[in-house]
Amino acid sequence: MIYAAIVFLPLAGALIAGLFGRIIGPRPSEVITTSFLMIAAVLSWIVFFQVALGHQTSEVTLFRWITSGELDVSWALKIDTLTAVMLIVVTTVSSLVHLYSIGYMHEDDSRPRFFAYLSLFTFAMLTLVTSNNLVQMFFGWEGVGLASYLLIGFWYTKPSACAAAIKAFVVNRVGDFGFALGIFGLFFIFHTVNLDTLFTAVPTAVGKTFNFAGYDVDILTTLSLLLFMGAMGKSAQFLLHTWLPDAMEGPTPVSALIHAATMVTAGVFMVARLSPIFEQAPDALAFVTLIGAITAFFAATVGLVQNDIKRVIAYSTCSQLGYMFVACGVGAYGAGIFHLFTHAFFKALLFLGAGSVIHAMHHEQDMRAMGGLRSKIPWTFAAMLVGTFALTGVGIPHLTGFAGFYSKDAIIEASYAAGTPNNYAFWLLVIAAAMTSFYSWRLVFMTFYGETRADHHTYDHAHESPPSMMIPLAVLSIGAALAGVVFTTYFIGSDQKEFWGAAIFAGEHNHILHEMHDVPEWVSYSSFVAMLLGFGIAWVYYIGAPWLPAASARAFKPLYLFLLNKWYFDELYDFLFVRPAFAIGRLLWKGGDGTVIDGAIDGTAEGVVRITDRVVKLQTGYMYHYAFAMLIGVAAILTWLTYNGLFGGVFK
Repeated sequence: MIYAAIVFLPLAGALIAGLFGRIIGPRPSEVITTSFLMIAAVLSWIVFFQVALGHQTSEVTLFRWITSGELDVSWALKIDTLTAVMLIVVTTVSSLVHLYSIGYMHEDDSRPRFFAYLSLFTFAMLTLVTSNNLVQMFFGWEGVGLASYLLIGFWYTKPSACAAAIKAFVVNRVGDFGFALGIFGLFFIFHTVNLDTLFTAVPTAVGKTFNFAGYDVDILTTLSLLLFMGAMGKSAQFLLHTWLPDAMEGPTPVSALIHAATMVTAGVFMVARLSPIFEQAPDALAFVTLIGAITAFFAATVGLVQNDIKRVIAYSTCSQLGYMFVACGVGAYGAGIFHLFTHAFFKALLFLGAGSVIHAMHHEQDMRAMGGLRSKIPWTFAAMLVGTFALTGVGIPHLTGFAGFYSKDAIIEASYAAGTPNNYAFWLLVIAAAMTSFYSWRLVFMTFYGETRADHHTYDHAHESPPSMMIPLAVLSIGAALAGVVFTTYFIGSDQKEFWGAAIFAGEHNHILHEMHDVPEWVSYSSFVAMLLGFGIAWVYYIGAPWLPAASARAFKPLYLFLLNKWYFDELYDFLFVRPAFAIGRLLWKGGDGTVIDGAIDGTAEGVVRITDRVVKLQTGYMYHYAFAMLIGVAAILTWLTYNGLFGGVFK
């Protein structure tokens, strides 16, 4: 069965490489896992044309899974347009990352383990996007969290990688706690976790309340907020974003697969999949919009001053995810998924391009130690240029452009049409677009232009990456250039209703996808102007007057340090959560366990030992000592009996 093959081929590859990798060796492990992913990608494109363009939806039950009281869960695959889109995103990017990793990781002796982790992650992500019930979705949700932990900490002898893996795992558990509560709540209210049954029952709870944490709260608003809490953690939204930049400690292919194109988009997918629930909770959607807009702005400000090439792209990912959530928050789910789709191509391209730069520079990641590389690695430069065009939204309004020109601009127009208070969402996204253009071109200018700042040995030996790394860059470049042109009409254009079918739900009052096409002309040009403004400032700073960055940093030192230190969120969380947790741990360890528990047990034992030692010293082994002790005992007994009058009748 084609659907089952797509999902379980990566699992088969993970098991072969993981269990038998040491036996068969690194090369067979690479070939097997990559081949299985390539097959899954081809099958996914076939499914996409059958389902999304051929309008063939289906639900396939593979086996009975959990039965306990009212809980009856089968492992089933829900195949509709939303699933088909996610299938091609996950399998296409994953197969290209597998191929890329053959060249990038060629010096690592643990390649079988690495490829096993990559395939395991892909299986978990496919499980998530094909699930027809919330339990199966949560299984995939936690599976990608586990695989992310393993991949971020792949180089486990490196302390910073281990710390980053733990941080990602813990922060995601915070969000997943809310997600789990949301699932429990839905089952408590509706007695089902099956998505279709749940969607049918949701309207019956509109306007109703239940008691939660001692308060009577709106059912659907509360449950939607809990579900979105999971999305905030997985998709690195504001307040739960701190794990994403540190996750760059993992190998670069991991960044491309997990933190650009797939895992971090799971939250966006979840909100779109559960749109029948969120559409009935307008207050929850307003919160989604607020968090998305703040995230887009916040991450863009931090990206302005980062010097690690991967961290710049990481904060860009965080910012673009904010755009997607704004789209979902205002009801433009199709636009959000469209940006997820295009973003997968150009952000994976940028991460893999950054990996090619790092490979050429002998693992150097600091852009301040680069420069002048476009003549050394021209094909990588061309790929990074295409990715930058797509990310910044280069294009001619009402004519044509790169992928981000269509999807990001659509979200900006939708945010204006939604009419948020003071149009805060629209303005934050436009400002973020200008900053995105600035830091994207800053990356290009610092890396590829000007005089080299690398040492002569590194620069002289810089060379283009092998074909296994360049082929994925070429394929992703095509997607970054053409995905918008080819698919706009289906995702957000005239064919959108027929394309999405019942995969995405829009309430009777949700006309955002129509209204976004009727915004004023200046709104349509706003992102274009922002893109040009960001490019112009970056050119002045890093090409025209390269002394300006240092001068600006000195002139605005407090602001510069504020952004460089990521708004001091890590320090704030360390003060609010980490230090108190350690203090409580020390109190329970030293005070509770050490003083009270160990003190009581050890003290009692020590007292018993002292008494026993003294008693033991009474045992001399001489018979006359024992006889003397017996006489003393008999005398004491007789004295006690006499004193208490027990012998009174005898002596009368």
